Amino acid sequence: MKHSRLAMFLVTAVSLMGVAEAAGPLLTGNDVTEVALIRALTPGEQPRTRGFSRDTTDAANQAANASLLVTFATNSAELTVEGAAVLDKVGLALKSDQLANYKFNIEGHADPRGTDEFNLQLSEERAVAVRQYLVQNYKIAEARLTAIGKGESELMNVENPIAPENRRVTIKTIQ
Repeated sequence: MKHSRLAMFLVTAVSLMGVAEAAGPLLTGNDVTEVALIRALTPGEQPRTRGFSRDTTDAANQAANASLLVTFATNSAELTVEGAAVLDKVGLALKSDQLANYKFNIEGHADPRGTDEFNLQLSEERAVAVRQYLVQNYKIAEARLTAIGKGESELMNVENPIAPENRRVTIKTIQ
């Protein structure tokens, strides 16, 4: 397989860079709430999640971000009903007073099953779809949201490259 060496390289490189740590907590299921998103996206706030915690020694300098499983139709940028439900919570959080003055990068991520070019394009299309959903349904100003495709470059689960958490959307606060 042409991508097996590349996948192994990426797994090693990502492990060394600590991407999973930089991606912040993966919010899924009942953990995706307006309050949890506000905490995760407010600079200097300590996200509260079940099962793990962050080092708070330098919380003010930690990146404010949240990784979410926003689902799409297979090999498509078409949101599923479940994906839209997650984005409804994101929309409410971004409209909150606590986050109203911030801008955000919306990063689409992919697993390494397709070609590099396909994964990069698909992840960008998905980030754009998330941006469009938030702009259209929650009237978030377009200038506050930047869509970025990351492809397969930042795997969250390096031990299982095709795991669902590697096909995610990460929202990062930029100031």
